[in-house]
Amino acid sequence: MFQYGKLFGSLRLGSIFQKILMPLLVQTAQTSDPDSDVRIITVASEAANVFAPKQGLVLDEVRGDMARWGGMARYGHSKLANVLFARKLAEMYPCIRSIAVHPGLVRTENQSKADGAAWFMYLWKPLLAFTGLTVEEGAKTQLWAATASEAQSGKFYFPVGKEDDGGRHGNDLKMSDDLWRWTDKELAANGGTGWTEGCL
Repeated sequence: MFQYGKLFGSLRLGSIFQKILMPLLVQTAQTSDPDSDVRIITVASEAANVFAPKQGLVLDEVRGDMARWGGMARYGHSKLANVLFARKLAEMYPCIRSIAVHPGLVRTENQSKADGAAWFMYLWKPLLAFTGLTVEEGAKTQLWAATASEAQSGKFYFPVGKEDDGGRHGNDLKMSDDLWRWTDKELAANGGTGWTEGCL
């Protein structure tokens, strides 16, 4: 049985279930209907820029618990993977808008139960309590990306609709290529198939 670190497994690999929908998404995007506007919105985070390991993706360490990395580094790592993967989807499927978003600092149950270095949590929890967005406010960026005509494929947006430059690694083409190949390899190793051919 395969095993991945919990954060990378759920936050990055969990979203590849969209792969099952790709033939339908491509078919819908390529209809003659002028109103066809197929989008994939990937939830990333500012943590991709702030907390991911300095070297970027560390794909040879995502099996297992990634114990040498702290909780925030693991979280940032998975969110960087989401930014890179959304950019690669945009490249591979130009008929579909693939957009990564950072919803903002949102007061959710997951946030309040986050763990990390004691000093960081000492600062984090009050910051979240006083400045965090409500869940309703936090949904605005995803809704904007899913509906706004000006939302561009392959971009990473912060609240609400503000394009981010991707930080140190968010635009690294080699890293996004490596992640794409790694994902295909992992799918194949676990009985899956590769990604559907891109748009015609």
